[in-house]
Amino acid sequence: MKKSVIFVSCIVVLGLMLSGCASAPTAAPSAPAATAAATVAPTAAPTPVASIPADKLNQKGRLLICSDLPYPPQEFFDENGNPVGMDIDLGKEIGTRLGLKVEFVNSMFDTIIAAVTSGKCDILISAMNITTDRNKQISMIPYFQAGQSFVALKGNPENINGPMDLCGKSAAAESGTTEVDYLQGTGDYKGNGLTQQCTKAGKKPINVVITQKDSDAFQQLQASKVSVYSTDSPVAAYYILQHGDQFQTVGQVLEPIKEGIGVPCGVSDCSTAPLSDVGKAVETALKSMMADKTYEKILAQWNLANGAVKP
Repeated sequence: MKKSVIFVSCIVVLGLMLSGCASAPTAAPSAPAATAAATVAPTAAPTPVASIPADKLNQKGRLLICSDLPYPPQEFFDENGNPVGMDIDLGKEIGTRLGLKVEFVNSMFDTIIAAVTSGKCDILISAMNITTDRNKQISMIPYFQAGQSFVALKGNPENINGPMDLCGKSAAAESGTTEVDYLQGTGDYKGNGLTQQCTKAGKKPINVVITQKDSDAFQQLQASKVSVYSTDSPVAAYYILQHGDQFQTVGQVLEPIKEGIGVPCGVSDCSTAPLSDVGKAVETALKSMMADKTYEKILAQWNLANGAVKP
């Protein structure tokens, strides 16, 4: 996780992530036909690469994964209501390599850490950026990286060409996300968020509209209730691919931040704690996927190869 706020051109990031990533959030987003058809099936693994002690699982023989849906293209519902996406495929493959059946538990993002630490799930995979605060609450295994984007109505009617152009205007983002932290100046951006930058420059603060789901934040923009919608670059690019006549990225975006698979550590501060038995097994499964290129294939099938990380 980068400690300082560093910007890169949104055109560059969109170019990278248009190989990156939802459909209208008024209904459950569905994958484009080509993407849905290309979903990678779990690799047959007769011999698991690692195992989790039965007493460390919520349910015998099952790996329960908390995920906040919809957040396409990493996790969302297909036209039949089934979870699909890059994170879903990675989670299924991890389960296969641990000899476990996988079940996804749809969770609210701002309480998803509490869900996994309280035993509702065994792990979480939900496009979660690795931050200092989260590292204290759970162990995080890096598996992807993504930038953050501002999305506006087509034509950029409010003329937002940089972050400071948002001063005195409104932005919608999902509760508990890095986007909210950056806009409000909380979390890793404490005291140095965009709102604080506005007030220090003698400008009006940003009206940050916080929603329970990312799709709700996008609806705020759809209804012209906010100036921009802030989300991860893959999600922004995915919406624009489907609705390029209605929306566009504006201003600039934060450079990529690593995302992590969250695992309970069993102590009050996970930042200095070793991985638990669950975490070690998940990490072993992920590394084996990277070693045999299954990891790369899954990312490529969702046009997210540019977000790959090294083991």
